[in-house]
Amino acid sequence: MNETPQQYTQRVLGYMVGKQPMGVQAATPKKLARLIKGVPTTKLRKRPAPDKWSVAEILTHLADAEIVGGFRMRLILGAPGTPIVAFDQDSWVTSGHYSKRDPRKSLEQFRAVREANLILLKSLTHDQWKHYGMHSERGQESIEHIVRMFAGHDINHLQQIEGILGK
Repeated sequence: MNETPQQYTQRVLGYMVGKQPMGVQAATPKKLARLIKGVPTTKLRKRPAPDKWSVAEILTHLADAEIVGGFRMRLILGAPGTPIVAFDQDSWVTSGHYSKRDPRKSLEQFRAVREANLILLKSLTHDQWKHYGMHSERGQESIEHIVRMFAGHDINHLQQIEGILGK
């Protein structure tokens, strides 16, 4: 799906209507674990189409994206207004050999980094939630906005995995 950065933002934030971002983020690791429980690794590594990611690739993407999100928030907290660089997620899938990674280890990595990021977020002051960085494609993004985006990103990939696994 070729979307503009603005279309992507609108779509991902659309998942968040009536939802609390921190609640979504806290629940995602357990939901992912339930979805893949008992599913053979070979099935998790199978792409639904040549140009679509496998469940294993999605899980590794979530782990890497969580590292990126946590790093961005920490950069912003340390230097409000700092530049935030976009990354080419498809090239990361290829160059990082996501298809060969153990999907359960990727989920555990995601869970651990998510937990660390939630601890950070719970410690923020009201004013810190308004601190922002300048995303290279999407412009000004506050920590509050980034957290909403990551929660919507979670929902997007949960639905994608449900579709792939037929759940």
